[in-house]
Amino acid sequence: MTRLCLSCSAAVLIALGGCSGSDQEQLQGWMTEQRSQAHPTVKPITAPKKFMPQAYTEGSAYEPFNSQKLTQALRRDSTRIVSSALITPELARRKEALESFPLDSLTMVGSLDRGRKLVALVQAEKLLYQVRVGDHLGLNYGRITRITETELALREIVQDAGGEWIERVATLQLQEKQEKQ
Repeated sequence: MTRLCLSCSAAVLIALGGCSGSDQEQLQGWMTEQRSQAHPTVKPITAPKKFMPQAYTEGSAYEPFNSQKLTQALRRDSTRIVSSALITPELARRKEALESFPLDSLTMVGSLDRGRKLVALVQAEKLLYQVRVGDHLGLNYGRITRITETELALREIVQDAGGEWIERVATLQLQEKQEKQ
């Protein structure tokens, strides 16, 4: 039995050895043939252009990164610059109750018609306030300019990046309370 196993093993090894040599030679022949037939095409690189240095002659011309020019452009592009004559009365007057709340913590919850003039209902920390056109609210000297059934528009006075006072328009939209289920 052991002789039979040994003879079978020897036959298998001889067969495998014979197969591997001929396949290897065929593969090597095919690779050599393919290398000889392949001719890569490479485009030649164009010669670089000759660098011609130029003398800088614009030393006294307009400087694009001048800080004064940038400041002027920022002022010109801002919506409207508010003079100090407009901010001084805002600083001198007595603050109203809703001016101690940031605008994002206030919610408009409704409106009332009081003698052909709309009054908005604004909620702040679970308290309800009635506000009219001309009243103040928010931290940025906000003054109510218009009230409709669905929104409240106001003008705020804020400082821009350059330190100038500018007017900004903000709105509070009507927030409907969702029912709990």
